[in-house]
Amino acid sequence: MTNKMNSGQPLGSVIQGSLTEGLEVRLHPDISVEDMRVGKFLVVQGMRSRFFCMLTDVALGAANARIIANPPNWEDTFLRDVLAGSGTYGTINLAPMLMFTPESEESFSPTNGTTNPFLPSVTGLASFVPQTSTTMELLPVKTIPSHFSQVYEASVDDFRRVFGWEDDPQRRNFSIGKPLDMDVPVCIDLNRFVERSNGVFGKSGTGKSFLTRLLLAGVIRKNAAVNLIFDMHSEYGWEAVAEGKNVNTVKGLKQLFPSKVEVYTLDPESTKRRGVRDAQELYLSYEQIEVEDIKLCSRDLGLSDAALDNANILYSEFGKSWIVQLLNMTNEEIEMFCDEKRGHKGSIMALQRKLLRMDSLKYMRAVCPQNYISKIVQCLESGKNVVIEFGSQSNMLSYMLVTNMITRRIHEHYVKKADKFLQSKNPSDRPTPLMITIEEAHRFLDPAIVQSTIFGTIARELRKYFVTLLVVDQRPSGIDNEVMSQIGTRITALLNDEKDIDAIFTGVSGGSGLRSVLAKLDSKQQALILGHAVPMPVVVRTRPYDATFYEQIGEPAWEEKPDAEVFAAAELAKADLGF
Repeated sequence: MTNKMNSGQPLGSVIQGSLTEGLEVRLHPDISVEDMRVGKFLVVQGMRSRFFCMLTDVALGAANARIIANPPNWEDTFLRDVLAGSGTYGTINLAPMLMFTPESEESFSPTNGTTNPFLPSVTGLASFVPQTSTTMELLPVKTIPSHFSQVYEASVDDFRRVFGWEDDPQRRNFSIGKPLDMDVPVCIDLNRFVERSNGVFGKSGTGKSFLTRLLLAGVIRKNAAVNLIFDMHSEYGWEAVAEGKNVNTVKGLKQLFPSKVEVYTLDPESTKRRGVRDAQELYLSYEQIEVEDIKLCSRDLGLSDAALDNANILYSEFGKSWIVQLLNMTNEEIEMFCDEKRGHKGSIMALQRKLLRMDSLKYMRAVCPQNYISKIVQCLESGKNVVIEFGSQSNMLSYMLVTNMITRRIHEHYVKKADKFLQSKNPSDRPTPLMITIEEAHRFLDPAIVQSTIFGTIARELRKYFVTLLVVDQRPSGIDNEVMSQIGTRITALLNDEKDIDAIFTGVSGGSGLRSVLAKLDSKQQALILGHAVPMPVVVRTRPYDATFYEQIGEPAWEEKPDAEVFAAAELAKADLGF
């Protein structure tokens, strides 16, 4: 059997299909069904349009049931060859995603003597470029090709038309990877990416952290948004353990972009042991904790609804000092307080016992010498990206408490800035888009609490106040359906659980055809990308996060920079300090 893959010859003919169910294609006799892989990209040449499609299923067919009932002996190669293509054949199912249509139909008319800009030249499919001045318009699929339309391999030019190229001066494109069987970049539009909240999903061990680090590096490199990253396991700011066998560690964002990234740590000793340079300490005070922060952590603290109700009574009485006052109360003082304020003694005593756990948190203080959250806000406003490392404080209580406290106050700041911009219409007042990265996202976006948390608010606001989320999770089914429907771009590695797969396609039209694609991904370095930042769903072999990537996207290290640049930066720093 001759292999015509990548030769520019047709692979098969459309035999039936519909707009909702996709196309069924019968492969030509000389095309091996084994060359057809789920997730592959093919194009169907119609009479007026060219359809860009994803392969969603592969099947075998037989023209006569007697062949299946009495198959030829395996050694009888002659009979097998006779039957191939006529008696037995392969079929594939395609999901049309986009269509290329000439903007001027008159210049494309088969009767006007012009050259069809879609038909392949004698040099093969790779030369599928317009041979006339006809401009191609990329449109959503509203129709399907006719019977017996021919199917071809997607060319490099097809991919360029759909996904653009990374050095496009008109767009902030970033190469996230390549198709499974082609050496051409697949780009996401970072301007569209940061417009909405996004998600990175996949079961444990599929490389979610590497995918997230890849995306963050692209956003920082292209200045698409400023980032606030809550780094639960110390994987993003500085060196992290590599998953491959050849390299022990991979660079963090601070090493790639030393002038654009600041690292704050809740555990200075751990951060120092890891060799992180220029990390700044971060402390929080009891006075900064409000009842909403405690409510989000109620499951980890073991608090009842009655305890939270009494927390509101304490806050109404003591204001910001409510926790300090509570922790210092004796049993007699609690009893007196309940008599005066109609509190419940048992609930307040239980609340006191549970909140005493926070005394063991290294970063918690009764009073802080300065407002560290304000320092983080200043960094973000100056265009610096902030990574908050947790070190040994990476338990779920700390992660949820700190993330909520900081996010809520930064969101309040952005709301004020956005309101000012809407009033003044002055471009200088326009806030820089902020993307907040959180891990274990289902804990923050659980249906039971999402309506009352700042993270549910941000997800539902879309880009109203220039703040969006990048959620990283292995259990998308634990995230509220309404929030999932607002996730703009979903980058999904392998998932096995049916509920998690269903959650990925919440609010996605045509998701049924993509389920098989997602289920067939490899466990490493493959992902399905769909949503706002890409023109169509696409399966990619993700870009390696290695030395080549560092060189292409990162800033040179100080020791690699020219002396003049280093001296200039030093003089600028002196001027900032008033020397």
